[in-house]
Amino acid sequence: MQLGLALGYWGAGPPPGMADQVRAAEELGFDSVWTAEAYGSDALTPLAWLGAATTRLRLGTSIVQMSARTPAATAMAAMTLDHLSDGRVALGVGASGPQVVEGWYGAPYPKPLARTREYVRILRDAIAREKLVNDGEHYPLPYPGGTGLGKPLRSTLHPRRTDLPILLAAEGPKNVALAAEIADGWIPLFYSPYDDGHYRASLDEGFARREGGRPEGYEVVCMVQVEIDDDVEAAADRVRDHLALYIGGMGAKDVNFHYRVFARMGFEAECAAIQEHYLGGRKAEAARAVPTALVEKVALVGPRAKIAEELGAWQDSLVTTMVVGGDRATLETMADLVGTR
Repeated sequence: MQLGLALGYWGAGPPPGMADQVRAAEELGFDSVWTAEAYGSDALTPLAWLGAATTRLRLGTSIVQMSARTPAATAMAAMTLDHLSDGRVALGVGASGPQVVEGWYGAPYPKPLARTREYVRILRDAIAREKLVNDGEHYPLPYPGGTGLGKPLRSTLHPRRTDLPILLAAEGPKNVALAAEIADGWIPLFYSPYDDGHYRASLDEGFARREGGRPEGYEVVCMVQVEIDDDVEAAADRVRDHLALYIGGMGAKDVNFHYRVFARMGFEAECAAIQEHYLGGRKAEAARAVPTALVEKVALVGPRAKIAEELGAWQDSLVTTMVVGGDRATLETMADLVGTR
């Protein structure tokens, strides 16, 4: 298992010391750095800036939201950055959710699986310098109607790699199967090495539909919060707010994919209580309703010795890259425990 550095997306502005944190990760033997986007800072610009300050780290998006850019625009950005970084890009893409897609991007959300399949196919064709032709309903190329002058075009940019890796973010069973079928890797948001039977079944379903089965080098890149503290509850408290936000408030009441992930782990009643508090404006109560047992399913919290012991389950899991954040001391601890330096 390799280590990646989680940068996520920004709030008020770039977090102080970000470049130093990235350089430290490279020194400590981390494999990659991963950015994200929601409806504020974007995922690609920081990687261009940080890539110039590093020499070895892979530059990953976790994730680029599909509705933010057409497939051709995403391919252009990925190929450009891949040239500038000497072939270090890992392109993670995902459908996001209806509130962001329709409320921020002004695009339709229905049929996300069909849209994803079309999007990834066009990405691959663009990166391979094929002429872009697609007769699907979501991204028809050339555009039907209009002036009638549109024609299939091939990228003027010769890609540095025609096999630039494309990873798919997915949580639901059908989307996870799709990630196995069409992508070079899968990006789960909340994954538990103790409750991954349903994920394994979905991946197997997707690989069975793929010519040649599971490809060699298939990646599973997962963000895992790490909080090192002699007091387990104090460490868990630093994770609860984040989990309460995603379980309780990241999505509509009846369309919250993160809620469903934890419900499948056996926390249905707890999720219902968290969501009720969060949507009622009681965010502190929502965080307090997140049980420590739930935190420990998806995060590493507590003393170093406890984290070292629990790390074994992750190393034996589906995860090929564990993406973590934190200060230099946390990064050093994880590098020592995983053995990257």
